[in-house]
Amino acid sequence: MPFLPTTRAEALKRGWHELDVVFVTGDAYIDHPAFGVPLLARWLESHGFRVGIIPQPDWRSREPFMALGRPRLFFAVSAGAMDSMVAHYTPLKKLRHDDAYTPGGRHGARPNRATIVYTSRLKEAFKDVPVVVGGIEASLRRFAHYDYWEDKVRRSILFDAKADLLVFGMGERPILELAERLSGGEPLAQLTDIPGTAYAARGDVPSGAIVLPACEEVMADPRRYAEAFRLVTHEMNPGSGKALAQRHGERLLVCNPPSVPLSEAEIDAVYALPFARTPHPSYKEPIPAYDQIKSSITTHRGCFGGCAFCAITHHQGKFIQSRSEHSVTEEVGRMVKMPWFRGSVSDVGGPTANMYGLRCGSPDAGKNCRRESCLFPSVCRHLVTHDRRAATLLRRVRAIPGVRHVAVSSGIRYDLLERQPGYFGELLAHHVGGLLKVAPEHTVDVVTDLMRKPGKEAFERFLARFRDESMRLGRKQYVIPYLMSGHPGCTLDHMVELALFLKRHNMRVDQVQDFTPTPGTLATCMYHTGIDPFSGRNVYVARSDREKRLQKALLLWHQPEERRNVLEALRACGREKEAAELLGGFRQREKSRSAPRGGKRRP
Repeated sequence: MPFLPTTRAEALKRGWHELDVVFVTGDAYIDHPAFGVPLLARWLESHGFRVGIIPQPDWRSREPFMALGRPRLFFAVSAGAMDSMVAHYTPLKKLRHDDAYTPGGRHGARPNRATIVYTSRLKEAFKDVPVVVGGIEASLRRFAHYDYWEDKVRRSILFDAKADLLVFGMGERPILELAERLSGGEPLAQLTDIPGTAYAARGDVPSGAIVLPACEEVMADPRRYAEAFRLVTHEMNPGSGKALAQRHGERLLVCNPPSVPLSEAEIDAVYALPFARTPHPSYKEPIPAYDQIKSSITTHRGCFGGCAFCAITHHQGKFIQSRSEHSVTEEVGRMVKMPWFRGSVSDVGGPTANMYGLRCGSPDAGKNCRRESCLFPSVCRHLVTHDRRAATLLRRVRAIPGVRHVAVSSGIRYDLLERQPGYFGELLAHHVGGLLKVAPEHTVDVVTDLMRKPGKEAFERFLARFRDESMRLGRKQYVIPYLMSGHPGCTLDHMVELALFLKRHNMRVDQVQDFTPTPGTLATCMYHTGIDPFSGRNVYVARSDREKRLQKALLLWHQPEERRNVLEALRACGREKEAAELLGGFRQREKSRSAPRGGKRRP
């Protein structure tokens, strides 16, 4: 199957003189199911629509947006696989100098706030063609939201972009229904009932909709912001969620309930589409993001972990949508035949690898559930955690001719592994490669509670099981923990405790994730408001660059270049006595180095 057209010449080679839908994206065009725009474009193509893609257009003029002409139905705009502000700036708001989704890894191929800029150019070029915005940037900014980079609450991106419709979530159902109904002659203004979409309106609130605090209220009052977030979260279940309405001045944002998750047959059909699994041939330089995922396999969608800092639940939903074993092994079989394949599958997983095949066992299959997490504060009694499907899948993938090695590099919920002995055994025996990366994020319970993560005891139980199983296998294997600094609720004292935990367990980390308040997450709500929206309790927030720097430094206590910062952090929280344990003999050496000139120094 040829690539989807990116120019009129390519469209004409297919005999297409007019396209139905044109996608505009902030990413390079990689025809691979790990990238949202090519996946949705292939999905529409498989239903008979003529589709093209304009990747990373130069936004400085309207001409690049006219590369495929006027589509018959609509333009579909996405900032790309990441929010454009997250892609451009570090947690300390410093400009990044690379972009993994661009040929050569170069920075600058997409604008800040790409959804807004792209929509503006399209409206300039084709005033009468509807523009539908989607992807993670639009999805998580669909309500009035806190923007970390401007340090203020912005209104819905639907209004800032002046788009005609917003699609949130993964998008297959709403974008297909939209295309089919527009193609059937229904006017866009009447398409206000599609689940997984949001639209602008005037006048009265639709019957049955939940009214959120207005945009002006959440801008002015952090408690009203927290209340709006709580109400949105409670209506995220596609089986029972209600429409949500939020006033923006004289206009109204109306957000329909989320789209129903895909069935196993439907998600199998998506991943059976004829992807080339390579970048468009016009690119002459490598694309880092493609190199990372080209031999990876997505087994499922969704995550029921509900971590406070993660946007997956708000974008993909908490219900696990698993592919069949046959679908997964067929995709691996096709990949094995690719000329670039060398025998290694880089990942078999999803947002959380060991959630494959898991489901809700309640009589209504979770359709009326209001829990934000199936794991926190304890595992839901209805959660079916059998690991037979996941363990069997790993064995089947390893047995495919041409496959020499299979890695699991997606995240692992180690608290779930307590209930998954079969998967745990397969993982450590065949898929770790000496290092297993897990994400406790912290070990102080007051912080992990705010993160909606398991605490210290659960991590210590996992470490003991990991050591025992590795010894039984006769293998030297190690755990690499992913940890976070600066999360709401976390103080320097808490970071000292985490650093001491690492030291006492003989663990070191070389990279630490600074908390970034990305749109749409619970942690961002707490960061902005200083309030836990579900309990109403106040939450401490580290806001100064100095404290963020010191929190991060404490986790890098073993790096000589960070030890001055570590000592400063210990002094700041009155815990200098911990320096002897944390830094060993380094404190005395530090004093010697700082002696006045002319004094005696140890060489």
